[in-house]
Amino acid sequence: MIQIGDTVFALNDPLVLAGLGAAVAFVLLFAMVLMVLRAAGRSARALDPLSAHMLQLGQRVQALSDGQQQLSGGLHHVSEAQAVSQTRMLALMEQRLTEVSRGMTESLHGTATRTARSLGDLQQRLEAIDKAQANIEKLSGNVLGLQDILSNKQTRGAFGEIQLHDIVQKALPSDAYTMQATLSNGKRADCLVHLPNPPGPIVIDSKFPLEAYEALRRAENQSQLIEAQRMMRIALRAHIKAISERYILEGETADGALLFLPSEAVYAELHANFPELVREGFAAKVWIVSPTTCMATLNTMRAVLKDARMREQAGAIRRELAALYADVDRLGTRVGNLDRHFTQAAKDIEDIKISAEKAGKRARRLDNFDFEELAPDTATPPVARIEP
Repeated sequence: MIQIGDTVFALNDPLVLAGLGAAVAFVLLFAMVLMVLRAAGRSARALDPLSAHMLQLGQRVQALSDGQQQLSGGLHHVSEAQAVSQTRMLALMEQRLTEVSRGMTESLHGTATRTARSLGDLQQRLEAIDKAQANIEKLSGNVLGLQDILSNKQTRGAFGEIQLHDIVQKALPSDAYTMQATLSNGKRADCLVHLPNPPGPIVIDSKFPLEAYEALRRAENQSQLIEAQRMMRIALRAHIKAISERYILEGETADGALLFLPSEAVYAELHANFPELVREGFAAKVWIVSPTTCMATLNTMRAVLKDARMREQAGAIRRELAALYADVDRLGTRVGNLDRHFTQAAKDIEDIKISAEKAGKRARRLDNFDFEELAPDTATPPVARIEP
C-alpha cells in the first residue's frame, strides 16, 4: 500500500495499476519528445524563445522521468515488502489454522469418547431396565397365576393345604404327623398330629373363606358391608361346624381341632370385626389359627412330643444311669489301686536314693584314701550288711 498525503493507494487496486501504466506511457512519450528536441537543438545553434521553453519542458520531463524511476523502485520495494509480509501472514495463518484444527480434533475426539461412554452407560441402563421389565412381567404372570388359583375353590383349598404342609414340615418331625389322614368315620383330615394321650391326636383342617373377605374389601356402602359381613359369618360358622362334627371323635382324637386360615389378613379381619365367631369356635373346641399362630402352636406341640418321648424312655434312661454308676464306681476302685501302686513306687524310689547317697559317700572316701575311719574295721572281719 502507498500513502500520498491523506490518500492511501492499494497496489492490488485495478485503478491504481491503470494509472501507473498511463504514467509510464506518458513518461516514455515525453522521453521521445526530449530526444527529438535535443537532436534539433544540436542542429540549430540559434534558439528562439519557443525552443528554450521546449528545452525547459524537456528538462522537466526528464526530472519527471527520474521521479518516475524512483517511484518505480519504491513501488518494487514496497511490492517485495508486501510479498514478504503476505508470506509471513500466510505462514502465521497456516500455523493458527493448524492449531485450531488440532484443538478441534482433540475436542471432537474427547466429545466422541464421552459420547461413546455415555452410550455404553445408556446401553447398560437399558439392559437393566429390560431385565427389570422381564422380572415385572414374570411377577405379573405369577400374580395372575395366583389370582387364578385363588379364584377357584378347589385350587384355593389345595393352596391352603400346601401352605399347611410346609408349616407342619418345618415345625414337627416327620413321624409326628400324617397328611391327608383318614379317620374311622371315613372323613379325611388335611393333617393329623400324633400327640400322646392326653390330649391325643389332633386334627388341623385348612379353610379359606376368600369370597366373603373380598366382598368385605369391595364394599362401597353400608348395605354391601352388611351383606359381606353376613357372608363371612355364614362361611366361618359352616367351617367351624363341619370341623367340630367331622374331626373331633371321642376316644380317637383330641377333644379339639384347629381351623387353619392361610391368610394373615383374613385372620386379622376375623379377630378385629368378628369376635363372636372366635368365641363360637372356642365353644365348639375349634381353635382358629393363622400361619404365624399355627407355627407357634406346632412348636408347643413339638415340646409336648419331646416330653412324652422322654417319659417313654424313662426306664431305659434309669438303666443307663445304673450302668453309668457302676462304671463310675469301678473307675474309682481302679484309681485307688493305681494310687497305691504310685505310693509304693515313690517309697521304693526314696529307698533307692538313700542307698545311692551312702554308696557315693564310700566311693568318695576311697577316692581320697581316707582310711582312718575304716581302720577299726580291719581287726574284725566285716559283717555283711544289707542297706535298706
